[in-house]
Amino acid sequence: MLASFNDWFLGLGAQYGVNPYIFGAIYIGAIPFFLASIGWLVKRARAGRSTVAPTMLAGFFFVSAYLYLAVFGQDIPLWVWMFLAALIAYGAWSTIRDTRRKIAAKTDED
Repeated sequence: MLASFNDWFLGLGAQYGVNPYIFGAIYIGAIPFFLASIGWLVKRARAGRSTVAPTMLAGFFFVSAYLYLAVFGQDIPLWVWMFLAALIAYGAWSTIRDTRRKIAAKTDED
């Protein structure tokens, strides 16, 4: 079992042309941060507060190993680029929406 795990782990880097230990460390190391971001997202959602920051962080940790690939690797899967584009689009849309709401609220006060 340990041998098959090692083969899988080393195969991750070889598949994308990067150091498998760095890729694996980022891949495995991001899991607790991803889970913490999801917990933060749920807590903010239940409190009726903005979930943009935890959503962006969760997305970042979800693709962090693939960001390493984007900089140093090759043959990055198309889904990674699509997910990154969706994450950026969501962040931009949320920021514009929140800014417009704040401007409208400020204008109503005046």
